[in-house]
Amino acid sequence: MSRFLFVVPPLVGHVNPTVGVAAELVARGHRVAWVCPEPELVARLAGADALVLACAGTGRGERPAELRGPEALKFLWEWYLLPLAEAMAPGVRAAVREFRPDVVVADQQAFAGAFTAERLGLPWATSATTSAEFTDPLAGLPKVREWVDGRLAALRAAIGDPLRVTDPRFSPYLVLAFSTPELAGPAEGVRWVGPSVTARPETPGFPWEWLDAGRATVLVSLGTANTEVGGRFLDVCRTALRERADRVQALIVDPGGTLGAATDDKDVLVVPSVPQLALLRRGVDAVVCHAGHNTVCEALWHGVPLVVAPIRDDQPVVAGQVVDAGAGVRVRFGRVTAERLGAALDAVLHGPAHRAAAERIGSAFRAAGGAPAAADHLDELARESA
Repeated sequence: MSRFLFVVPPLVGHVNPTVGVAAELVARGHRVAWVCPEPELVARLAGADALVLACAGTGRGERPAELRGPEALKFLWEWYLLPLAEAMAPGVRAAVREFRPDVVVADQQAFAGAFTAERLGLPWATSATTSAEFTDPLAGLPKVREWVDGRLAALRAAIGDPLRVTDPRFSPYLVLAFSTPELAGPAEGVRWVGPSVTARPETPGFPWEWLDAGRATVLVSLGTANTEVGGRFLDVCRTALRERADRVQALIVDPGGTLGAATDDKDVLVVPSVPQLALLRRGVDAVVCHAGHNTVCEALWHGVPLVVAPIRDDQPVVAGQVVDAGAGVRVRFGRVTAERLGAALDAVLHGPAHRAAAERIGSAFRAAGGAPAAADHLDELARESA
């Protein structure tokens, strides 16, 4: 029996992939614990019996909605990722002392996990829940790269091993990537395991009877972290979808209520949340989203093509991967019109090439092994390190 400590940021898209891996490890007789600034988030996603060790954290801050490109990336690092690592570090060290893991599994954006393991001489694996870093998003931004490198060096001196030079986003022991080259493109030194898609608690009260089997179904979602900027885009989606109501029905996820009170009619259903995996299994014909890695991978797992409208962070990179793979169409989040969005929807709904590409990627995802494959690699690392 080995002990695995997952170090995760308080972000749904970064916790979800670890849930299935942890469940697989537990089923094999191993002990698993998490350390996260929001224990209730992990408990909600992994189950009330999950062992979650608390640590301090920091919020994402009020990021100006107009920030895009390099400025948005720098804001993410300066006001979230680096302060988060500093805040989490004491709690991660305490969790290691209490749980005594054989292996630390550090999310690619939870630097405290990597640096703490490095400082204490523990083997650690990278949990790469987005494939964006494998494309080197800072390649064309030398000044931002220089700034990031300097800040990481200072952070390592404070909470890691100053004698090491390893990038905390890429473990020298093991990098688990929850994607495959068919979507993300090739990368050296990576274990591609595909998405970790596992069952989730059902969303109570969802009106399954509303679905009309005689029309195509489109799901619109901007994830859980974009509610403050999504109003205009969701309204454009609603307009474009209503214009196609004779052949399309739509589910629009609006957790922030930006479209006003939730509405329910025969053409467009606006709700704060949906059972996304259950819907995709039942049959969705297209997904419109922000190119969040979780949503993209879950759609492609089920062979569903996409319309992607990236907002910031890793989303432009993931959107580019979708388009390059032929599995979707990209539109401009801040400027798209109902006419342009409608044309993109028509292309993925009626163009067989997009669906064929989505199904090809979905087959590659399933063949990669998912959570069991990730658990195999972690098992091997624990044995080698023993």
